[in-house]
Amino acid sequence: MPARQTRRRFTLSALALPFLATTARATRPREARITDFGARADGATVNTRAIQGAIDRLAAHGGGTVVVPKGVFVSGALFLKPGVHLRFEQGAVLRCTTDMAHFPRQRTRIEGHFEEAFTPALINAKGCHGLRISGPGTLDGAGRPIWDEFWKRRNAAPVPGEFPNIGLPRARLALIENSRGVTIEGVTFKDSQFWNLHLYDCEDVLVRGARFEVPDDYKQAPSSDGIDLDSCRRVTIDSCTFSVTDDCIAAKGSKGPFALQDKSSPPVETIRVRNCHFRRGHQAFSCGSEATIIRDVVIEDCRVTGDMVLTRLKLRPDTPQRYEDITIRNITLDSEGGTILAIQPWSQYKDLRGAAPPQSVVRGVRLIGIRGRFGAFGMISPNPGQTTISDILLQDIDVTLRDGKLAASGVSGLRFEDVVVNARTVTA
Repeated sequence: MPARQTRRRFTLSALALPFLATTARATRPREARITDFGARADGATVNTRAIQGAIDRLAAHGGGTVVVPKGVFVSGALFLKPGVHLRFEQGAVLRCTTDMAHFPRQRTRIEGHFEEAFTPALINAKGCHGLRISGPGTLDGAGRPIWDEFWKRRNAAPVPGEFPNIGLPRARLALIENSRGVTIEGVTFKDSQFWNLHLYDCEDVLVRGARFEVPDDYKQAPSSDGIDLDSCRRVTIDSCTFSVTDDCIAAKGSKGPFALQDKSSPPVETIRVRNCHFRRGHQAFSCGSEATIIRDVVIEDCRVTGDMVLTRLKLRPDTPQRYEDITIRNITLDSEGGTILAIQPWSQYKDLRGAAPPQSVVRGVRLIGIRGRFGAFGMISPNPGQTTISDILLQDIDVTLRDGKLAASGVSGLRFEDVVVNARTVTA
């Protein structure tokens, strides 16, 4: 009898059943597989309409997750909507088409300003608070033919090197803007036509376990930045790998003599980078090329194995800049080339627009706990008459360098504490 009692079932009234069904639907995460909307994983079909249909359907029903299954899905520009996330399954590839007709030009943020008609990204998200892009899949820019065309046009320019970066339609892999609480985890970004991950005016972002890659056999994929932190606050980049041919991580903002008046470009601040591997790139961390105010940056517990600049602060002669409170600590170097520190003028592009040369400040830069072998110590130099550089600390450093001299001029408060270069203590 007791055993029969344990199997007893309670019946529910017919009135209760609809309520429970509604509650179950409300709490169950919604997912939409792009193949259920007609997407084909043949590496050729342009699936923009099918994938956007999955996004729009979820958005219309309160949100959910678009799932990209295993296979190669080609697409043009996609536009995520609030409440809609993106998840990649193992072996999933979302690849840019190189037919730029599938990236209709629109107003977009690029290089420190807004272009009224430029190429959108493959993944675009605006005002998508709480957004998650995750999973062991790949965003593939299919960039090689675009890179080849870029160099063909630049080399044919009447003035060498003057063909502009935005002179050719090129898609970033992801542009996320005006969004809070964003998580990007586990995704590989590869062969991007332009920047890989562009974050603009975002707050509370976590990028974890992502990879940013350019093929080793391509010498210079133009503008292949890994992550661009454009006017962002409270961003953490953790356990990522960078193997690109431009800046691995770049802090960006506005530019020009009136940049401090640009309300659309708030400061870049409270940036944390940790446990990352910088394998290839121009700079592991860069302030600029477009940047105004950058402060409270900590890069720690990272490894650099490529011939790159560990820390470059670009000083534009046409922009009032403030680079403050930047700490690089517990870094392992292992390369024949590269430069530890470069704070110096950068004038690849400049336009004073008739204004007087602006004043800039660099202060509170600290390199602490640097170990290993590298190419050169580096350089500290201001834009003459424009830049005040002060409070630079080099502490607990033990490195083997081909060029062990730090060429420093125009700087006050430069301190060496427990600095050993090529087995010799450096005091100044």
